[in-house]
Amino acid sequence: MIVKIPATSANLGPGFDCLGLALQLYNSIKIDINRPFQISLTGTYQEGISTDESNLVWQTMCRLWEQLNYPIPTVALTLENHIPPARGLGSSSAAIVGGLVAANILAGAPLAKLELLQMANALEGHPDNVTPALYGGITLAVSTDDGVQPRVLGQGANLKAVVLIPNLRLKTEKARGILPPEVSRQDAVFNISHAGLLIDAFIREDYPLLKEGMRDMLHQNQRSVLIPGMFETLKAAEQAGAYGTALSGSGPTLIALIPESSKNEVCQSMLTMIKQFGVEAQAIILDIDHCGAVSSGE
Repeated sequence: MIVKIPATSANLGPGFDCLGLALQLYNSIKIDINRPFQISLTGTYQEGISTDESNLVWQTMCRLWEQLNYPIPTVALTLENHIPPARGLGSSSAAIVGGLVAANILAGAPLAKLELLQMANALEGHPDNVTPALYGGITLAVSTDDGVQPRVLGQGANLKAVVLIPNLRLKTEKARGILPPEVSRQDAVFNISHAGLLIDAFIREDYPLLKEGMRDMLHQNQRSVLIPGMFETLKAAEQAGAYGTALSGSGPTLIALIPESSKNEVCQSMLTMIKQFGVEAQAIILDIDHCGAVSSGE
């Protein structure tokens, strides 16, 4: 069995901890049943990923089986990783969502997708990442007394994304630690109104609204000190034809949502600008993923 999980970009500007989208960049988990326990790594990113029982994918699988009182089976895992870790593209969410989906299938699929979402959120703590990783598309995750309520706002069929991945690693804990514990009422109102505009733009597919809708006052200004040239690079993308731009998750990756016609210009303008600040980066043009985590060969 193989489970494929998309990368995600969270916040999308003002949607702090609630808005996100899935991207066509994937990690996959291959499970071979009735084999001696082993974790093998392939793909672009392998450094720093454990291959023993402390591995996040395996830990997540065991957590689900323990909750179900299901005997932990003997399996071998092959993890193919193409989502860069510690870059703001949801690598940990992909590991958690992928582990839960795989373990649920091996246990006979007793849990529905909504139940898997609650487990994923409890483990990850960031519903804006795990929701699009599981459901695909552009999502809103609403935290309620009964858990996370997911809403798929759209599939973004006419959108592409340029993700600019600086050669910097930025742990979420560090990016969170830089944020103040309180925000002003003025900034809160600003973000509420802009998140509403952003949701309207996605639902109506009125993408020119993204330029204003993706503005933020709660986290991007503070985190910009960790990413040289961040705002200049985002502005360059907009000038080259991007609909809207944002810091991806807690960074350091930057994302520009674009029409097909602007992809090359936006890509080059972002690379050129951030290089002026002494930062080497990689730019990838991606489509929006519509499916979320999927399995094959069950």
